[in-house]
Amino acid sequence: MKSLAAGWKLLRALWHAVAGWLTIVLVFPRLLPDQRNIRVQVWARQMLAVLGIDLQTHGTPPAHGPMLLVANHISWLDILVMHAARHCRFVSKSEVRRWPLIGTLSTGAGTLYIERESRRDAMRVVHQMADALKAGDILAVFPEGTTSDGVSLLPFHANLIQAAISAGAPVQPVALSFIDVATGQPSLAPCYINDDTLFGSIWRTLTAPRIAAVVTYGEPQPAEGRERRVWAAELRAEVMRLRG
Repeated sequence: MKSLAAGWKLLRALWHAVAGWLTIVLVFPRLLPDQRNIRVQVWARQMLAVLGIDLQTHGTPPAHGPMLLVANHISWLDILVMHAARHCRFVSKSEVRRWPLIGTLSTGAGTLYIERESRRDAMRVVHQMADALKAGDILAVFPEGTTSDGVSLLPFHANLIQAAISAGAPVQPVALSFIDVATGQPSLAPCYINDDTLFGSIWRTLTAPRIAAVVTYGEPQPAEGRERRVWAAELRAEVMRLRG
């Protein structure tokens, strides 16, 4: 029965993703940016409901930009969860743009793309991020650069933090975690690390006891003259504190 229920969730999720793709292709060209952002947030919340994942938010999400959100990275679910809590534009690896269906959804949500292996492209993206922040956008990055196990945090890379310094924009730390709803204990089901396959992680999430995604917003921080590496380390410490 558990496998049947998980299979039904997966089919519904695929249909919801296709519906989102059609909305981006057919409807988004006629909408204003704020209207698109609302559609993305509503779609993300509906997808979490389809997957049977609750959403809990703590703290105060940004009401408006400019703001750079920095969060720990656990799962393929993280972007969906953060969109559901508060729409923002993500910085993602360039390969995502070429993925069938997901690439269109990601681009439609306003994602900025980066060639991770290219230092020159990293500088281009930092300038693009700074311009977006100056225009009043809310951006989000995962400074760990990859997913961790949800228990510990990897070091925060400082390169993309430079965009906030260049734009004079504040940075808001965000802590992500997943818990078992029944017990309140951390759930490792959504983790996507090491030898995990994407489908394996998805299936483990769908067959696990009911999960809640917890998003905890810290207080926005101005640079106050801090060098980017120092600021990245202090933001990492704050995300760890927020996760408890």
